[in-house]
Amino acid sequence: MSDVVAQAEVDLPDAESTRALGAALASVLRAGDLVILTGDLGAGKTTLTQGLGAALGVRGQVASPTFIVAREHPPLPREDGSRGPALVHVDAYRLGGLGELDALDLDSSLDESVTVVEWGRGLAEALTEDRLEIDLERPRGGDVPAENPEAGTRHATLRGVGPRWAGVDLVALLPAR
Repeated sequence: MSDVVAQAEVDLPDAESTRALGAALASVLRAGDLVILTGDLGAGKTTLTQGLGAALGVRGQVASPTFIVAREHPPLPREDGSRGPALVHVDAYRLGGLGELDALDLDSSLDESVTVVEWGRGLAEALTEDRLEIDLERPRGGDVPAENPEAGTRHATLRGVGPRWAGVDLVALLPAR
């Protein structure tokens, strides 16, 4: 079993700061990286992935893949003609277990993509020993204004697991407080 080698925590005051964290993470993510997102409905998993996809420069709108389970966003060409990695965005919420995750054949594209698995805890760890785990928590009820469902502070805990994340300063990626 791999160990946590990097860790950081931050409060994100709104959806925009959650997207900004995703964009900051894109600066250290590379093809072959696995990101496992955990959090209740509305905690910001897809919002964070939107920021990540925008900063990676991938094609297509990053939206929750809940009903299609997995969506691949190919990279757009950069100004210099190069391309970054594709983004594979998975929602494991409806998957019944490791067999169904295996059926998605994610390991065939894992080396050439950044793979983000929402609701992946307990399943996606089997894909690789190196991963970035992000837990998102968001208050419920009175702390979230009904007229602005994207408002409300989220708390993010980031854990780099495995040799890939040794020496990566996750704290340096966090938005200024």
